[in-house]
Amino acid sequence: MRHPTALIHPNARLADDVEVGAYSIIGEHVEIGAGTVIGPHVVINGHTRIGQHNRIFQFCSLGEIPQDKKYANEPTRLEIGDHNTIRESCTFNTGTVQDVGVTRMGSHNWIMAYVHVAHDCQVGNHTILANCTQLAGHVEIGDYAILGGFTGVHQFVKVGAHVITGVSTVLLQDLPPYVLASGNPCAPHGINAEGLKRRGFSSASIMAIKRAYKTLYKSGLSFDDAKSAIQSQQAESPELQPLVDFLAISQRGIVR
Repeated sequence: MRHPTALIHPNARLADDVEVGAYSIIGEHVEIGAGTVIGPHVVINGHTRIGQHNRIFQFCSLGEIPQDKKYANEPTRLEIGDHNTIRESCTFNTGTVQDVGVTRMGSHNWIMAYVHVAHDCQVGNHTILANCTQLAGHVEIGDYAILGGFTGVHQFVKVGAHVITGVSTVLLQDLPPYVLASGNPCAPHGINAEGLKRRGFSSASIMAIKRAYKTLYKSGLSFDDAKSAIQSQQAESPELQPLVDFLAISQRGIVR
């Protein structure tokens, strides 16, 4: 289960059934939960905690120091949840003390090849990050978000739950929940209706989200007036609460 060529530091904490492939390297401060499979030629370094039943494919680099000139060898962290698939050549960095100090990846995520998750990113659950998606530092990704291949996300951008982006999308501003968007510069193109149906949203809920989308993007209202109108709609449509909360905390402005 652990290839004889793998280098595992004696202080690393691995559950008994963790598999480690040929030529992989596991550092001193790494913790890996039960049922996780590490492929060949993987490097897991730093203060990194990986949960249960993850599958990590070859050539990944997880828990390496952040690509940030301010970093001064502080013991910042990387935390990965359970049941994630992390495909070939992905790179996840630890956090920085200038932020929360932890880069986090939730559970049940599907991370395709060549994805980069930079320092202090906070990725939720059930996301799909397609090939070559690149997250700059301090990015937040909501649950069930789908980012198309080659999507690039600028530092400090927030991406809401249940969004979907097209191939080669460039996000320089926050993308609200439920929105379908693509392009460079990124532009909105409706809501992720098909994804919402697959996740059990009712027809009435989807109609309420469509109405809020039209209020935000098609009504001609100012951003502040649109926020107020959607907050009024939320009184009868609780599925709009994530959108109301997101618009209230957005600091970079939204894709609009």
